[in-house]
Amino acid sequence: MGRDVVLAVGLVAICLGGAALFVRTAAGAGGGVPLMPILTMATLAAGVALARWSVAPGPRPPAAPPAAGTPGGPEPAPALPEVGADALDHEAVDADGFEHAVAALCARDGCTQVEVVGGAGDLGADVIATTPEGRRVVVQCKHYGEGHRVGSQDLQRFGGTCFAVHEADVAVIVTTSDFTAPAAEYAAACDIVCVDGDALAAWTEARTGPPWQAAPADAAPGEARHPVR
Repeated sequence: MGRDVVLAVGLVAICLGGAALFVRTAAGAGGGVPLMPILTMATLAAGVALARWSVAPGPRPPAAPPAAGTPGGPEPAPALPEVGADALDHEAVDADGFEHAVAALCARDGCTQVEVVGGAGDLGADVIATTPEGRRVVVQCKHYGEGHRVGSQDLQRFGGTCFAVHEADVAVIVTTSDFTAPAAEYAAACDIVCVDGDALAAWTEARTGPPWQAAPADAAPGEARHPVR
């Protein structure tokens, strides 16, 4: 911008200098001073300077930040499971669908970053979520029929990985059935929250709070517990 101003002023000075030289030459020759050419040259010089000033480039606006999902932009937030009547119908789904139904319940009750991770090599974790308070919840889902109760071996396998491997702040095991007495005892000793069929129905119908509210809160988020051996 400063260089353009200097150039414009210099152009005006050159034109005015030429006009003065013209006037002096005309006066020395004994003729009158022609006002019209002088005014024309002055007007032309001012117009050129004004045009030069008006087209001078201004400051560039700041570049817009890249949109989410584009190269260089922030990663888009993971989509949470949909919560609907079908998602919460535990009797109408298979084992995989049951995992998604439990994930939908976690999302409904305010969890973020809800993931269904069950499958081969899951080491006992079917759903992983983060509560509104920032606690990491690791859930194992047991879609069992009536009369097929969750036994102590199921709890021991889950207890061996939920804290040490998956770094759970809250470990939950959910079933459509029930738990044997030894399984319930092991869960109580390891601070694992057990949700049987009746408790699941109450959670689904929002008659009770989510299971992580029943877990001991003495461990801060990110401070993994370890099962009692």
